[in-house]
Amino acid sequence: MPIPKRVQLIDVGPRDGLQNEKQPVPASVKIELVHRLQAAGLTEIEVTSFVSPKWVPQMADNAEVMVGIQRQSGVRYSVLTPNLQGFEAALKTQPDEIVVFGAASEAFSQKNINCSIAESIERFAPVVQAGLAAGIAVRGAMSCTVGCPYEGDIAPERVAYLAGLMKQIGVQRVDVADTIGVGTPFKVQKAIEATLQSFDVDHICGHFHDTYGQALSNTLAALQMGVWNFQSSVAGLGGCPYAKGATGNVATEDVVYMLHGMGIETGVDLDKLIDAGAYISEFLGRKTQSRVATAILNKRAG
Repeated sequence: MPIPKRVQLIDVGPRDGLQNEKQPVPASVKIELVHRLQAAGLTEIEVTSFVSPKWVPQMADNAEVMVGIQRQSGVRYSVLTPNLQGFEAALKTQPDEIVVFGAASEAFSQKNINCSIAESIERFAPVVQAGLAAGIAVRGAMSCTVGCPYEGDIAPERVAYLAGLMKQIGVQRVDVADTIGVGTPFKVQKAIEATLQSFDVDHICGHFHDTYGQALSNTLAALQMGVWNFQSSVAGLGGCPYAKGATGNVATEDVVYMLHGMGIETGVDLDKLIDAGAYISEFLGRKTQSRVATAILNKRAG
């Protein structure tokens, strides 16, 4: 496949990046982060999660954040909705897209949401239907598509099975996620090949964690298959809860730098993006996880 000339990035920092932070992040800071991301040219932002605050206290201000954003036309704001109750709460805040999630690993599904893969899809079916009926786009996040903290390597057939189930219930596009960041290029390509049995390349998104430093290599491997949608997190926000102290999401700044260096358009202003990452990193009281941002911030200071 020819390498895409343009890539669409979804920044998941405000949701996936912040959800496991121990210190509370006020709604005003989350809203400002979204504003800075859209000012930098991001046109897809995963804003928050409509889950029970008992499970994810950091997302208890979900409605406040969604309502507080000054929306820009042409920007898609997505939210995670794990059940109908979450969907109904989300609906009041007018998201452009809802996200449901499933795992390609039975063990992960049991440990994470207490049910089998098939049962999880049954649970999500009414949420997907409700979203489509309301005219809201629906994305399916497929976690552990190359490796699982409990099962180890995941066979591509398991990915094909999950993608098929997602397609059956009406999910419009899917994320092929390397949740624990153990994937390497050929394994990622096999997971994408398996997904292509149910979704065309325009409806597949790469979501690669950088736990073992493989996220950019895996992004390149996906690009070589024609994938042009990717998820990343500003400043590399979001650790990997299954690998203590490890980085999680690949930094949006690092992905943008690589893509621009390859002559691929993203519509993102790298300097403004670095400023957005510096803003949230400063609030959290730590350095950015982005190599590119670190290099450029050091250059600016010099």
